[in-house]
Amino acid sequence: MKYQFMQAHQQEFCVPRMCHLLQVSRSGFYAWQHRGMSPRAQANQALLDRMRVLHQQTREAYGARKMWQLLTREGLACGRHRVARLRRLAGIVALRRRRYIRTVQVRQHETPAIPNRLDQQFTVSAKNRVWAGDLTFVPTRTGWLTVAVLLDLYSRRVVGWAMSTRQTLSVVAEAWWMAWQRRRPAPGLVHHSDQGNQYRATLYQTLLARRGVVPSMSRKGNCYDNAPVESFFSSLKNELVHHRQFQNQAEAQVAIVEYIERFYNRQRLHQALGYRSPEEFERQEGGS
Repeated sequence: MKYQFMQAHQQEFCVPRMCHLLQVSRSGFYAWQHRGMSPRAQANQALLDRMRVLHQQTREAYGARKMWQLLTREGLACGRHRVARLRRLAGIVALRRRRYIRTVQVRQHETPAIPNRLDQQFTVSAKNRVWAGDLTFVPTRTGWLTVAVLLDLYSRRVVGWAMSTRQTLSVVAEAWWMAWQRRRPAPGLVHHSDQGNQYRATLYQTLLARRGVVPSMSRKGNCYDNAPVESFFSSLKNELVHHRQFQNQAEAQVAIVEYIERFYNRQRLHQALGYRSPEEFERQEGGS
């Protein structure tokens, strides 16, 4: 495998330097080139070529385990440790997440006027039972873009989203309206959010009450009470936002819509869903 790596990178690095770093002899490398690749080496190269394609298609977000899941779903016979070894030798690395640093103690969090009905229990038995929402901000060269989403906690699917150049009530209301139009949940749906002004607003709470929705809110300042949505925003930023410099809000909006509707909902594998995308999970499990 070392010789294969050297052959694949001859245009980037000189052979003597690679031989020194990999602790192999130049004569051995040149002899290997003349002999040609063994069947195993050819299989490794074909597997590596496919991994490079998938690495780009998945926004460089997958580690060895999820990459292995993708390859086996395509019918390619390979072990997880083999995939990890080939990735390591080829320098294929998933994008690193920025770590969240806790700045407050849980015992200091206030109890909201609207109770926390989830209490960090995010496993749901059917779709349209619990939705969770929040908003975040995406920087562009011409200002910030506010992004609001609603996730169905059954499948982690983004069922509603909206974006605005301003942080207003309308952006969360538009995300709610999209979700309701798409899913038409029965009365009794639990709507969970943090204590942001947009979600606490009388107008928004009235909007929910008219549809028979039961409100739930996190404790003040406790991001762990809304962990699934925080996790989605972390994925969005680590897999898209942190690696792009958007010229304006319109460009950012196009990219985020594509991320949500084409990649996250339809393609991105979730370990909690048995390495399935939200759309695939709902299609196979039903959940009605």
